[in-house]
Amino acid sequence: MKLILRVWRQDGAKAEGRFETHQLDGVSEDSSFLEMLDQLNEQLLEEGTEPVLFDHDCREGICGSCSLTINGLAHGPEDSTTTCQLHMRKFTDGETVTIEPFRARAFPVVRDLVVDRSAFDRITQAGGYITVRTGSAPDGNAIPVPKDDSDKAMDAAACIGCGACVASCKNASAMLFTSAKAGHLNLLPQGRAEKDKRVLAMVEEMDNSGFGNCRNYGECSAACPKDISLDYISKLNRDHAAAKVRKIFS
Repeated sequence: MKLILRVWRQDGAKAEGRFETHQLDGVSEDSSFLEMLDQLNEQLLEEGTEPVLFDHDCREGICGSCSLTINGLAHGPEDSTTTCQLHMRKFTDGETVTIEPFRARAFPVVRDLVVDRSAFDRITQAGGYITVRTGSAPDGNAIPVPKDDSDKAMDAAACIGCGACVASCKNASAMLFTSAKAGHLNLLPQGRAEKDKRVLAMVEEMDNSGFGNCRNYGECSAACPKDISLDYISKLNRDHAAAKVRKIFS
């Protein structure tokens, strides 16, 4: 395959960014998108040009660090797929492919395609801890958990924190991420003791980090590689409202 690549280059958060155009020949349709970027960087190095910086780690669709906006879509054109699991057979010979970092005020560009997503870490940390017995491993059946609750908690815990929900939202909202991280703890008995404190702290940190408000467009769930449901946003809104009322009258 031959591709024309329009790649975003930026030297830092305060630097002015620009698109660079490169032609890449001999791309295998069986290669992954990140392998294609590796091939581009090898070509740039041979030309004596600085390679394109991009995040990656596991390359197995687990860690979420490979986040890119490809032709205007978070993670590219394939549903429920991370960038590292996107294959070049989804593109056509001679196609122009535009590659950008995730765009959000709360995700400042570090360089090129790399963004700082530490705001997600701060939201997770604001969620605090859960009440569990320390020491020896507890009996797996010591605390009964209804199957429906455990299934929903596991679905929420599937969130990999990639940021596609933020990148795809017109308001750059982090509600889907925050609701998943709060939901998988709040749905379980072990996490209910700190439930009110958790949702208040996480939503406050989300707002302080500069994420926008949720307007229920639904693009976040559509772009999520793990298909996190909008139902978790509804649950977070209910939990947050109840926690505020209880705090006022406590």
